[in-house]
Amino acid sequence: MEPPRGDAALCAGPARAGRPRATSRAALERLGFELFARRGFDDTTVDDIAAAAGIGRRTFFRYFASKNDLVWGDFEEQLVRLDTLLAAADPDTPLMDALREAVVDFNRFDPAAVPWHRQRMTLILSVPTLQADSAVRYASWRALVTEFAARRLGRPAADMLPRLIGGTVLAACVTAYEQWLADEDADLSALLDLAVRQLADGYGDLPHRG
Repeated sequence: MEPPRGDAALCAGPARAGRPRATSRAALERLGFELFARRGFDDTTVDDIAAAAGIGRRTFFRYFASKNDLVWGDFEEQLVRLDTLLAAADPDTPLMDALREAVVDFNRFDPAAVPWHRQRMTLILSVPTLQADSAVRYASWRALVTEFAARRLGRPAADMLPRLIGGTVLAACVTAYEQWLADEDADLSALLDLAVRQLADGYGDLPHRG
């Protein structure tokens, strides 16, 4: 789930005074995020984004199937990246360590991209109208982790233990992201690393009251 990347590709004619017409996924994402920040996600329509970009509604749909897809960006490509990281994990590395390292690496971003990623994840984790869509996409992410755990354990992916690992690793990552969004000074990599470490440790050393 990377933030918008690269400079906006432009074509010749002006959309309106002072703004060239935008004709790339990255350019549409940037315009969409600008509008979401000013108006809110629910009050911004596909037509609003298309008008700001100086393109027609049909052209918008050549790049994104919906307004939700614009928020998620190149999610399918990112799933491929996660799958590649998991496949490249050292087979001698313990299962949870391999998952933790892959998750942290997967969520590393260039410092210049962090503000975009923060805005993207704020929308994904806080806008109710995005929650149903999020559940479907999270299921795809969780399935990759479940399948990796199943391979390492030598069990079917439908067994309870691989599914439990997939679900709890996803929950740990979402919790780390929520903490990151709540604290602008927090380090995302450190939070993800800590969350998965604590999950692997089973909370065994937590203090308790009698």
